[in-house]
Amino acid sequence: MKVLVSGGTGLVGRYIVEELLSAGYQVIVGGRRAPLPRSFSRPVDFVPLSLDPDEDDIGAFDDAYFFVHAAFSHIEGKYRGGEGDDPKAFHRLNLDGTVKLFEEAKRAGTRRCIFMSSRAVYGEHAPGTELFETMPATPETLYGQVKLDAERTLAHLSGPGFAGASLRATGVYGDRYPSKWDRLIDDYLSGRPVSPRAGTEVHGRDLGRAVRLMLETESARISGEVFNVSDIAVDARDILSPIRHHADCPFPLPEAADKSKLCAMDTGKIRALGWKPGGMALCEQTMRQLAERQMVPRPSSTQV
Repeated sequence: MKVLVSGGTGLVGRYIVEELLSAGYQVIVGGRRAPLPRSFSRPVDFVPLSLDPDEDDIGAFDDAYFFVHAAFSHIEGKYRGGEGDDPKAFHRLNLDGTVKLFEEAKRAGTRRCIFMSSRAVYGEHAPGTELFETMPATPETLYGQVKLDAERTLAHLSGPGFAGASLRATGVYGDRYPSKWDRLIDDYLSGRPVSPRAGTEVHGRDLGRAVRLMLETESARISGEVFNVSDIAVDARDILSPIRHHADCPFPLPEAADKSKLCAMDTGKIRALGWKPGGMALCEQTMRQLAERQMVPRPSSTQV
């Protein structure tokens, strides 16, 4: 079956594309530019796709049985605060443009639509609060509000013949270049100070598997639903410890951060469907891979 993935060349989208390819799906990457040659482990198709709500993109869905929407327009490196000094354009592209794509997918006969949402929809809570899908969502950022409004639109559009589900993902890490932790690792190996900091994370591979699960689970169990996608709580010390060991680095590790204050997302809902993330074992394996990569020259450029 063919799956159209918007934003498939992005930092998150690439993990989704690779997981779907490994499972035997035919993938169509939708975006502004075609992927560079050999961007993926297997060949993919490409169709132009825009977040501009005034553009007509319904033809992009002609061959797509499924649609995974991972595209997002923002200032490079920022999601919260990604609107910069133009919140109107941010809202227009990321909400109005997203709704346009949902509606076009449904009109074209696409059977399922999976939306990449964010834990930002929950907003701020008291330290240590566990976040459940049934809690009231109270985002305090434009990023979180746009994601929440898109979730609600997809749920409203969902019904017989068009199953829509939203994945509220936490921070996404992995071993692809560039990695979100390259700067942290480089600072540590160079002897620059690293501040204690903790967060919740999920490996991009496991996020891809969550997407695949949404495509393969009985539609009645996922249609109109939202699912938390998160795995581990880690701090800079956890991340850098395998790096220090593998690289035989003489610099001290940062102090441990207080993880008890993190607001972790409960993932019982998606685990009940069979999702099993890699946990700390996968994180440590990934950090060893990143350490090995630090020892070889990096590519001069990459497609994102």
